[in-house]
Amino acid sequence: MLNTPYGTITAQQHQQLVHTKLLICDIDGVFSDGRIYMGNNGEELKAFHTRDGFGIKAVLHAGIEVAVITGRKSTIVNNRMSALGVSHIFQGQDNKLIAFQQLLTQLNLNPDEVAYIGDDVIDLPVMNQVGLAVAVADAHPIVQQQAHYVTTIKGGFGAVRELCDLLLHVRGELAHAQGTSV
Repeated sequence: MLNTPYGTITAQQHQQLVHTKLLICDIDGVFSDGRIYMGNNGEELKAFHTRDGFGIKAVLHAGIEVAVITGRKSTIVNNRMSALGVSHIFQGQDNKLIAFQQLLTQLNLNPDEVAYIGDDVIDLPVMNQVGLAVAVADAHPIVQQQAHYVTTIKGGFGAVRELCDLLLHVRGELAHAQGTSV
């Protein structure tokens, strides 16, 4: 067992974190709390946590690629991810494996070099193929059971930051993380 700012991790989790070259995130329930606010005129609102933004910028600065794969389509997601520097954005993905395979090919990576953070059963096909499958603290129980790691923080409240911090921690880079709370 190895100590982290979020508790202990196993030697296997440590190895999985060290070998991660790509972090893939779901959006609803991971970057957001999963709720979607709809206005009378059809506008959609989501809340994003600034700590997650700092984490994404920090792992990008550390040389870890970041992508998002989400089942829904939203201009909000493009705007938020672009502001964070995420260039691999896949929306409207009913079958997330297709985008996952495209990323592996495009970035010349093996599945064991990928970490995926999700919250619901639509995430499982990809989670079951990656080196590090992560479920947020309030993920569906089936997803938590199949994850290699379950965050201590709920989706939309810093769960992505927790994973980013762990990725940096195992590389000895957490104390010098560079990002901004955007």
